[in-house]
Amino acid sequence: MTTPNQNPEQIARDQIDRHLAEAGWIVQDKTAIDFSARPGIAVREYQNDIGPADYVLFVAQKAGGVIEAQPQEWGHKITTVEEQSGSYAAATLKWVNNKEPLPFVYESTGIITRFTDGRDPKPRSREVFTFHRPETMAEWLSKRASLRARLQTMPPLNHSGLRDCQITAIENLEKSFKDDRPRPLVQMATGSGKTYTAITSVYRLLKHADAKRILFLVDTKNLGEQAEQEFMAYLPNDDNRKFTELYNVQRLKSSFVAKDSQVCISTIQRMYALLKGEPLDEAAEETNPAESMVKPKQPLPVVYNEKIPPEFFDFIIIDECHRSIYNLWRQVIEYFESAVLQEFFLFFVEFIVLGIADEIIRGEKKTACAACRISNGLARN
Repeated sequence: MTTPNQNPEQIARDQIDRHLAEAGWIVQDKTAIDFSARPGIAVREYQNDIGPADYVLFVAQKAGGVIEAQPQEWGHKITTVEEQSGSYAAATLKWVNNKEPLPFVYESTGIITRFTDGRDPKPRSREVFTFHRPETMAEWLSKRASLRARLQTMPPLNHSGLRDCQITAIENLEKSFKDDRPRPLVQMATGSGKTYTAITSVYRLLKHADAKRILFLVDTKNLGEQAEQEFMAYLPNDDNRKFTELYNVQRLKSSFVAKDSQVCISTIQRMYALLKGEPLDEAAEETNPAESMVKPKQPLPVVYNEKIPPEFFDFIIIDECHRSIYNLWRQVIEYFESAVLQEFFLFFVEFIVLGIADEIIRGEKKTACAACRISNGLARN
């Protein structure tokens, strides 16, 4: 609740405080700083050489980012303050020896939050679901470069054992990432080895881009079981060990998600239930939800889940889920899609599907299709 007679910016700061607390931060006033309270500290009105920043974020007593707070009515023009927030990130902080600009910059109204990672090759802001957790930020700071920067240095694909169409798909997919297009649609003909191609991409992202965790999203239990078997059988062309000897693969069957799993296979129904904190009958995973003739009731919105924060997965591969990612289930995509700092969406489908991709990557030379882009949620050729 808001306190009576608050101005719009004070109301926004109260909302920001709540979102920071949800994400594991302790919010402190500049006059009562206690860095030992918790690894993640957000200090209000922290002093620097150009004036106080609305919030400065400290991870393990090291400054990592800033937040510029704006009233709710600034939501439609919040990008206009990016220069201001960037100047605070580049300023010299009082009592702290920060020789370089702070890498993580947010602008927020408490309703809309945008984020920029200054370590990216071409930094740009993007809307996020909420603030990232302190442990996430600490892990990013420990890396030699951001994920987008690491994608720029992936080695060429080893063509051994791959079909021409698979080579085309994977190489174009990685080019899409290097061009900062994070939502490619991979379209391949039936029988061309779509899942094998997807697993090869997963292997390369884990090995060469140092991805932490990848979600393989399906819409039926049967597809999930098939994908699990293919991961178990996959043998890379540059290693004599199977995929599951190198990386942990978990097919989600309950509410437990192992944090040491590098690949999680889940139906979109189960992931929705996990985000909602609700149990799921396995029978609900047997059929494609898009084929249900019963229209679901208006669902409660997905809210922040600290066990599975929006940045939990670096990449999300959506296998044939174009059939069921709308209406009720769209919230799963929007929850993770908001954290586009890290999340990349790979849509693997057979033949042509128009609607939700930045571009079509052709995995079969004989297939004729037109590239499709999105404008305000509508597909156009």
